[in-house]
Amino acid sequence: MDAPPDDLIALRAALAQAQAKALAAEQLAAAAQAKLAAVETDTQAQIAALKLLIEKLQRELYGQRSERKARLLDQLELELEELEASASEDELAAEQAAAQTTSVTAFARKRPSRQPFPDHLPRERVVIPAPTTCPCCGSSRLSRLGETVTESAERVPASHKIIQTVREKVSCRDCERISQAPAPFHVTPRGWAGPNLLASILVDKFAHHLPLNRQCERFARERLHVSLSTAADQVGHACATLKPLHTLLERHVLTADRLHGDDTTVPVLAKGKTDIARLWVYLRDDRPFAGPAPPAALFYYSRDRSGIHPEQHLAGYTGLLQADAYAGYDRLYDPARKPAPVTDALCWAHARRKFFELADIATKARRGAKAPEISPVALEAVKRIDGLFDLERTINGLPTHERLAVRQDKAEPLVDELESWMRQQRAAMSRHATVAKALDYMLTRWERFARFLTDGRLCLTNNAAERALRGVALGRRAWMFAGSDRGGQRAAFMYSLMVSAKLNDIDPQAWLADVLARINDLPQTRLHELLPWEWKQRREAQKATAA
Repeated sequence: MDAPPDDLIALRAALAQAQAKALAAEQLAAAAQAKLAAVETDTQAQIAALKLLIEKLQRELYGQRSERKARLLDQLELELEELEASASEDELAAEQAAAQTTSVTAFARKRPSRQPFPDHLPRERVVIPAPTTCPCCGSSRLSRLGETVTESAERVPASHKIIQTVREKVSCRDCERISQAPAPFHVTPRGWAGPNLLASILVDKFAHHLPLNRQCERFARERLHVSLSTAADQVGHACATLKPLHTLLERHVLTADRLHGDDTTVPVLAKGKTDIARLWVYLRDDRPFAGPAPPAALFYYSRDRSGIHPEQHLAGYTGLLQADAYAGYDRLYDPARKPAPVTDALCWAHARRKFFELADIATKARRGAKAPEISPVALEAVKRIDGLFDLERTINGLPTHERLAVRQDKAEPLVDELESWMRQQRAAMSRHATVAKALDYMLTRWERFARFLTDGRLCLTNNAAERALRGVALGRRAWMFAGSDRGGQRAAFMYSLMVSAKLNDIDPQAWLADVLARINDLPQTRLHELLPWEWKQRREAQKATAA
C-alpha cells in the first residue's frame, strides 16, 4: 500500500537532513585530516629543510666529503619535494571538500612568503575589463579607483625558426659582369645551426650533461628533426672553431703564480667493457688573496693516472701547486727538474676528512651498535683543525701581506700546538691503531701542510679544484661513460670553457653564442676580447653606456 503524500514529504526532508549532516561530517573529517597531515608534513619538511641547509653549509665550509654525502643530499631534496607536494595535495582536497558546504571553513596551510619576480623578466598585461554597470543597483555612473595586479610566472616553450639569407644577383649592362654579396658567415663549415642553437647544444651536452641522443629526441618533439650524426658533426666543428680561444685560456691558466690541481675518474668505452680514465683540472683563482687576475680552469684527459700526465700538463710551470698527496705529482717537485721545481702545498681538507671518518657522531648514531667506535683522538683532531678553518675564513679575500701577518700571529701557534699534540698521541699508540694512519698522513708530510704559514698566496684547502670537478661527478650519472678517447679529450676541452665562464659569473650559453657568432670575424690580435672576463667587462661597459 502506498504511503500518504505527507509521509513521503517528511521522509524526504529527514533524508535530506541526514545527508546534509553526513556531508558536513565528511567535510569536517577532510579538513581535520588535511590539518593533521599539514602539521605532520610541516614538521617533517622543516626537519628535512634544516638537514639540507646544515649539509649545504657544511659542504660550503669544508668541501664535499664523500659520495655518500652527495647521495644523502639528493635524498633529502627528494624527500622535501615529496613532502611539499603531499601538503599541497591535501590542502586542495580540503578546499574542494569545503566548497560543497557552507558550514565548514576550508583549511589554509601556512606558506612561506614568496619573493617577488625578477624585474628583468618581461611583463605581459592581460586586462580584465571592469563591469560597465554596478552589480548592486545597476547604475552606469561608475568612476575608476585603480587596479589590482596579480603576477604569475609562465614559461614560453622553445621555438625554432629558419633564417633564409637571400643574396640578390645583378648584371652590369656595360661590362656584363655578374655581382653578388659574399656568402653569409657560418659558425661551422657547412653549418646548418645558428650560433644560439649551436651554443644550446654544447651547453646542454657539457654543462647540463644531456647526451646528444636525448637532445635529438627533444628536438623531434619540438618538430625540428636533427639526426644524431648531424648534431655530433656540429659539436666537432664547434670545438675546432673554439680552439684558438682555448689556447688563450690555457696560456692564462699556466702563467699563474699558484694553481689548484686535482683529478677524477671518467669511465670510457672500450672493446666489450669500460675502462677507467681520468680528467685532470688545474684551476687559477687569485681571489682568496685579492689577486687581480680573473679565475679560469683548464681540464685535460688521460687514459690512466700515470704521473707522466701532470708532468706533461705542467711541463713549463714553476709556481705553486695545491693538490693532494698523490705520488704522481712528485716528479714536479724534484729539485733537479728543469726549468725549476714546482712548490707543493697539501690540502688540510683531505687530512681533516681522514679524521672525520673516525669521529662521525651522526654516522655512529644512525648505525648504532654496528658503527665503529668514535675515536677521541680523531674527534680532538677535527676540533683543532676546525679552529684553523675558522681563522682562514676571516682573512679570505685579503691581500697577501695581510693574510700572512694574521697567519704568523694567530695560525702558527695553533699549528705548532697541533703538531706537538699529534706527535705525542702517535708515540703512545701502535701502528695498527685505527687513527694512526690519519696521523701518519699528516706527520710524514708536515712541512708541506705547514707551507701556508710562509706564503700568503696559498689556501688552506684544495676545495676550489674539487668544486670545479663536481660537474663531472654529476655528469657521470647522465652520460655514464665517454664514447672514446677523443670524446674524453673533447669533454675536457669544453669543460675548460664552461667552468671558466661559470667562475666569472657568466651564463655559458649567452657567452658561447656570442663567441661563435664573432670568432671568425675577429683578427688574431683581438681574440682575447672573447675571453670570459673581458667579454663580461665589455658587456657591462656597453650596458652602462646605454643607461
